[in-house]
Amino acid sequence: MNERRQLAYTVILCLAGAGLALFAATRTWVVDVVTRPEPLPPLRTPRTGGDLLPWLPPLAVVGLAGSGAVVATRRWARRWIGVLLLFVGLGVAVGGAYGLSRTTTWALACVAGGLALAAGGALTAARGPSWPGLGTRYERAARRPADGPTAAWDALDRGEDPTLS
Repeated sequence: MNERRQLAYTVILCLAGAGLALFAATRTWVVDVVTRPEPLPPLRTPRTGGDLLPWLPPLAVVGLAGSGAVVATRRWARRWIGVLLLFVGLGVAVGGAYGLSRTTTWALACVAGGLALAAGGALTAARGPSWPGLGTRYERAARRPADGPTAAWDALDRGEDPTLS
C-alpha cells in the first residue's frame, strides 16, 4: 500500500475512533432511580458518559483535532502527534472501561472508539514521518519587494515611511 493511502486510512481510523468515542460519551450510560413516597412516581435521572466522567468528551475532541493535525504536520511533529493520539485513545478506552462497571452498550462503544484512536496514533507514530506532507502551496510565501504604484502602500503596511526613501 502506498504512503498516501496509509495516511488517508490512518486519518479516517483516528476520526472514526474519536467520533465514536465522542458520540458514545454523550449518550445515556446509566439511569439513576430515586424512590419517593407512595403517591409520587420514582424519579429517574439519566446520566451520560460525560456526566459520569467529565474529562471524557473533551479528550475525544482532542482526538478529533489531533486527527487533523496528522494531515497538517510532517516528520517528527507528526510522530509526536501520533504519540499524543496513542495516549488520548488509551485514556478514552480506560474511561469507557470504567463505565463498563456501571453500564454496557455505550461504554463499550467508547472503549472501541478509544482503541481505534490509539491504533491510529500508534500507526502514525511508527510510520508517520515517511508519509507525505501538505504541498508547498499551503506554506506562507516569502515577501518580495514591491514595485510600481503600490510600493508606497506596501511600505506603509510594513511600517516604513515611503517619503524618506
